[in-house]
Amino acid sequence: MHNKRARISKPNIGLIQTHISNNLKNYVIVTVIFLVGVVLGVLFINNVNNTQSEEISGYINNFIEKTKDNASVDYIGLCMTSLKNNLSLAILLWFAGLTVIGVFVVYIVICFRGFCLGYTISSIVATIGTKNGSIFILSTLLPQNIIFIPTIFAIAISCMRLYKSIMKDKRRENIKIEILRHTVFCALASVLLILASLVETYISTNIFMLIKNIF
Repeated sequence: MHNKRARISKPNIGLIQTHISNNLKNYVIVTVIFLVGVVLGVLFINNVNNTQSEEISGYINNFIEKTKDNASVDYIGLCMTSLKNNLSLAILLWFAGLTVIGVFVVYIVICFRGFCLGYTISSIVATIGTKNGSIFILSTLLPQNIIFIPTIFAIAISCMRLYKSIMKDKRRENIKIEILRHTVFCALASVLLILASLVETYISTNIFMLIKNIF
């Protein structure tokens, strides 16, 4: 049984390694764009005026206090919201890959997601301090983003490959095959986004509920 599992897992790891090595340049590009977004988010929050800073701090503190006061969690509501956001993003990226200017849309989306992450992290740290902020981030943001970020990167790479393939070979048969391949890949990636939503809802939320009193 152990040998059988090893034989199954090795090809899967090999496929992932092959995919990354074959698209390493594209992954570097997407990662750089994402990090640029993160930096922009950090710079933005560090340069807001006092009024905006107070509004952001008030929102975060209000969220934490409300969470402390609520003994129960609406898991279904949280899960549905997360699923809606994640799958909507997957659909947006999938559709962008089908358009002529899709690659540029993908770059904008990836940069914006990085901006949101940088903005969120900086806001939390600025509001509740480095120590508590780090704990908050590790418990509520990290678990799902370990799955979420690589998955949207992979979808973005699929969009880029589709665009390049169609530009190289504009035959109708090739376009149909590449679109089908892109669609199947995005559908499979969406399963991981669903998993990310479940992790966010049932793991990150429960971790936060256990440690919420330290904030």
